[in-house]
Amino acid sequence: MDSPTLELTQALIARRSLTPEDAGCQKLVQDRLGKVGFACSTLQSGEVTNLWARRGAAPPVVCFAGHTDVVPTGPLSGWDSDPFAPGIRDGFLYGRGAADMKTSIAAFVTAVESYVARNPDHPGSIALLLTSDEEGPATDGTAKVVEMLAERGERFDFCIVGEPTSVECLGDMVKNGRRGSLSGKLTVLGLQAHIAYPHLGRNPIHLAVPAIAELASTIWDEGNEYFPPTTWQISNIHAGTGATNIIPGTLEIMFNFRHSTVHTQAAIKARFEDILKKHHLDYILDWTGSGQPFLTPRGGLVDAAIAAIQTVTGLTPEISCTGGTSDGRFLAGICDQVVEFGPVNATIHKLNERVAVADLDPLSRIYGELLNRLLPAG
Repeated sequence: MDSPTLELTQALIARRSLTPEDAGCQKLVQDRLGKVGFACSTLQSGEVTNLWARRGAAPPVVCFAGHTDVVPTGPLSGWDSDPFAPGIRDGFLYGRGAADMKTSIAAFVTAVESYVARNPDHPGSIALLLTSDEEGPATDGTAKVVEMLAERGERFDFCIVGEPTSVECLGDMVKNGRRGSLSGKLTVLGLQAHIAYPHLGRNPIHLAVPAIAELASTIWDEGNEYFPPTTWQISNIHAGTGATNIIPGTLEIMFNFRHSTVHTQAAIKARFEDILKKHHLDYILDWTGSGQPFLTPRGGLVDAAIAAIQTVTGLTPEISCTGGTSDGRFLAGICDQVVEFGPVNATIHKLNERVAVADLDPLSRIYGELLNRLLPAG
């Protein structure tokens, strides 16, 4: 099959870019972009490699953003072929990162190459931001590049993140925002004692149960037209020494909020602590990590994405804010309009990850159509 997008996707999959390794993926992209007039620079932060590339100096700025790192393969015995030896079977391209998100990166590149060939003196600017830290802690990747660009006073007008957003078929969903994430560790303090003498101890499990029940049943908000209601979930809970005859001295609870733009994280924290204090708990509370929500309302980039998908596929995508966090939360700091769009996500992070070969060229054309609409040639 004669497809530049397929060829580049295969070359990217063949590079073992297990997070935080880039394994030469960004160099491959940089070489391609350099040939069509992009100024490229690499920002190394710890073990993480980041690529910033830009063509043009004038506004508006359209940025494509993504990540070259992939999650571990899991047991190789569960794969039908080497996850880093891209292979095509029954119309699908298999390999780790096929859907998340080396296909999108390849489609970015080929879309830009095609657009520049047609419009060598295009208006505005085109940029590409890639990191090898999206699947990891996400501290030395996109966040670092955004910090650097902010210090230089650079902003984007439009940003398209190549996350695999499609559900059943290419083009059926676009993400125009993501919920925020707020994690914490709660340690409820009790008093260790022999279990036969409960009057000599304070069981932190018994003390915490009413508060846990209230936290679990609390309706934090109703969400809004874009976001579902905020949720609180316990992810891990531990108490005791493993013995059956000891009242534990502490109870540790790890938890996470997924929240909308209805409340600030400060307001959520305050309400959470109000419930703990209501139940007179003696506790230590550590907030261990967070990501802010972001939202791009209808109009502008969202409508351009809908129109581009309709033009190429004939589908009208659902506009959604579902799913986990993404690097869009960092990019929203220097760009008012951020959307995510990419291939079908049914096999991401799974064994035998795959993408339909027939979706590769249409994905590139959709990204190209977005450029046509956001940077229309005179």
